[in-house]
Amino acid sequence: MNDLGKLSINQLTTREQWSLEQAVDGYARAGVGAMAVWWEKLREVGAGRGAKIVRDAGMRVTGYCVAGQMTAKAGAAWRAQIDENKRMIDEAVALGSTCVVAIGGGLDDGSKDITCARQRTLEGLAELVPYARQARMRIALEPLHPMVCATRSVLCTLQQANDWCDGLAADDIMGIALDTYNVWWDPKLEQEIERAAGRIVAYHVSDWLADTKDLRFDRGMPGDGVIDFKRLRQWVERTGYTGHHEVEILSSRWWAEDPVHVVDVVKQRYASVM
Repeated sequence: MNDLGKLSINQLTTREQWSLEQAVDGYARAGVGAMAVWWEKLREVGAGRGAKIVRDAGMRVTGYCVAGQMTAKAGAAWRAQIDENKRMIDEAVALGSTCVVAIGGGLDDGSKDITCARQRTLEGLAELVPYARQARMRIALEPLHPMVCATRSVLCTLQQANDWCDGLAADDIMGIALDTYNVWWDPKLEQEIERAAGRIVAYHVSDWLADTKDLRFDRGMPGDGVIDFKRLRQWVERTGYTGHHEVEILSSRWWAEDPVHVVDVVKQRYASVM
């Protein structure tokens, strides 16, 4: 795959080095015309100015990260989480994003009730569906690796994401963000990707290092780890997915590098590995 037209870079890949404006400029200078925007970076400059920066550069936005996380037991806290998600939907609309990416959220403070956490998230998503539908903004559920279930996402498998989509019965507005780092290990992956046909609205790419050092911030560049990207790509494209391949590297190692070099490596791996 040599055509950069399908390459997107998630802003987290250069999180520590570049602001939103610097990332837009840096990616564009490298010939990359698509990116995913991180909410903290957008709010540093404000949604209006951030959207203008993206729009003026002609940059396509393949995702706005990261929504969801509606696991609070207390009514007021849960309502605040729903309101925050509505704000993120509005910001995604301003950016012209393909979708707003939503994770499950971790356990509520002091809680050990994972069943309740999952139910609260589903209830929150059900409340968001009409709002997102009116805004014409797709919500993409992203299952995360079980190792971060307690702190980041009680949505852990692609099967679970498919089940949630089935239960919400809103395929016009609910979809799935498939992240190779989080799902590569799943013995049911091929069949669940097939089941997700028509639902995959974002495809995130990073590698699992065989001797990973950190639960969240030691992702590898494609080709540095154990994931078979060509096989995963075949499975995903077999569903009819024709969207971008979004490289998302959360890595203390790569955050310490010159961001121009990081983007160059992303392009090289996109051409040779993905």
